Amino acid sequence: MITTWLVIGTAAFGGGFAFNKLFPSDYKWFMRLRRPRWLTFEKAIPFIWIFIFICGITSAAALWEAQPSTFSTWLIMASYAIVEFAILSYTPVMTRLRNVRAGVFSGAIGFILGLVLTTQVWQISSLAGWLLMPYLLWSPIGTYVTWVMVRLNPTNQ
Repeated sequence: MITTWLVIGTAAFGGGFAFNKLFPSDYKWFMRLRRPRWLTFEKAIPFIWIFIFICGITSAAALWEAQPSTFSTWLIMASYAIVEFAILSYTPVMTRLRNVRAGVFSGAIGFILGLVLTTQVWQISSLAGWLLMPYLLWSPIGTYVTWVMVRLNPTNQ
């Protein structure tokens, strides 16, 4: 399991690093946007995402251990990568377009893809399915925060 986890973790980290280099974001623009007053936990968000990615990597490793090297497992591994890139696309899509509403759509698409992945994974390993739950719980919260930001930043829609 450790070797599987390390291989999948390295692939996820490498893919995320490459994605961020290929699609840089305008964080200064993003940081100037107005946020809801109740968003008091913004400093915790990077740690929440780290936890979610660790759970996702562990989920993929558990799935691989449950059903190694089959064609369907390879397809599901590709689905994990698609969900990761959907998650990572949120900031570059929104900041490059300078459109907060694009962030809402990106977040919603990521949630839908995560939900589809979870239904497929759960059929093979309930542990792997449970490990995707933090993402399915957090994603609507992040998407809702972005949706509220659309109304707070009407010139950036």
